[in-house]
Amino acid sequence: MSPEKPQEIKKNGLAIFWEEFSRSNFLVIFLAIFTGIILGGVLVAVTTPEVYDAFKVSFFSGIGTAFTTAINTYGALLTGAIGNPEKIQAAFASGDPLLIRRAINPFFESLVQTTPYIFAGLSVALGFRVGLFNIGAEGQIYIGALTGVWAGYAIPGLPPIIHIPVAMLCGALGGALWGFVPGLLKAKTGAHEVITTIMMNYIAFRLSDWLLKGPMADPTEVTPKTPWILESAELPQLFASPIRFHIGFFIALLMALLVYLLLFKTTWGMELRMVGSNTNAAQYAGINVTSRTVIAMVLAGGLAGMAGANEVLGINHRLIPAFSSGYGFDSIALALLGKSHPFGVVLSALLFGFLRNGARSMQLTVGVPIDIVSILQALILAFIAAPAIIRTLYRLKTPKQTEDIVSLRSWKG
Repeated sequence: MSPEKPQEIKKNGLAIFWEEFSRSNFLVIFLAIFTGIILGGVLVAVTTPEVYDAFKVSFFSGIGTAFTTAINTYGALLTGAIGNPEKIQAAFASGDPLLIRRAINPFFESLVQTTPYIFAGLSVALGFRVGLFNIGAEGQIYIGALTGVWAGYAIPGLPPIIHIPVAMLCGALGGALWGFVPGLLKAKTGAHEVITTIMMNYIAFRLSDWLLKGPMADPTEVTPKTPWILESAELPQLFASPIRFHIGFFIALLMALLVYLLLFKTTWGMELRMVGSNTNAAQYAGINVTSRTVIAMVLAGGLAGMAGANEVLGINHRLIPAFSSGYGFDSIALALLGKSHPFGVVLSALLFGFLRNGARSMQLTVGVPIDIVSILQALILAFIAAPAIIRTLYRLKTPKQTEDIVSLRSWKG
């Protein structure tokens, strides 16, 4: 064999690897995030008055100021999300435990913000896998919070090892009940789950308002609030104040693993995915589509309910009006970004959680509105939803057709 032959084989192997990698969803997602960040930086620059003032001086001065503004903005975002490296180093050098906790708090606070996203994202992703559009995660979060906080303050005398699982289970059951209703309506009457889950959202919001002002109201408070949950129901925090990081994050990771095992390692999961991929084929194979639809919505509601219970048991320790900052609605975008895969949902939740936490520091440090982060998320999702733009822009190979495709049968004619 000539000396050139092995090199030719190696070159062909690398070419084949790059061709396959360029077809992968992973590369498209990475480039979508990268492109969104670039466009977000441009948006920050064109909305900053100092940039226009610099352009009046000279073109190059304007370009330099725009670049500096974008770098400072993302620097503040990153610092707010993971912490300031200089402060962290100085805190560890000092040996002061309080300074150390304050320095590393941004990172753990981002994980705190990530936790409800994981639960809610799994809820929506599970629905997508069965061809259902669960847009009711926000309402299910509210009901899960209501039932979870009730179990937290109304069931005394239990040790933490029992009280915490009971309260989380009550939150899951509350959300599951709120998912059962649209699931049953979908399975039995064909009622569109998008419409019914939206209606259930409003019922949950108004029911929450009534309960907080009446049966569940703390009589010692002027504003609508529930009583504080018992200490035995609080999710244990892993560090002292000011760090709020608690074991709910690991519970969320455990649920992601369980959802993965359910969907991809069990017969039930295969049947659920078959229903989502092709309802007619699933029926022909002898799968009870009606029961699988109801089960999927119950499980999705339970996961969202755990997000609500996590917030009241781990962070707030009581329930107040409008406690959820749109986690249920953000989870729809999060599930799409994660390609409706449990592990993809975890990664997307980390991205959303770190962006959400870092946005506060960005607004305080450089004065950039927190809405920029929402626009950044929207840009990333737009590119994820239209991968042809990314493939055309970066000249990527067209993906091969795979069997693992999620279709929302609700939108079929």
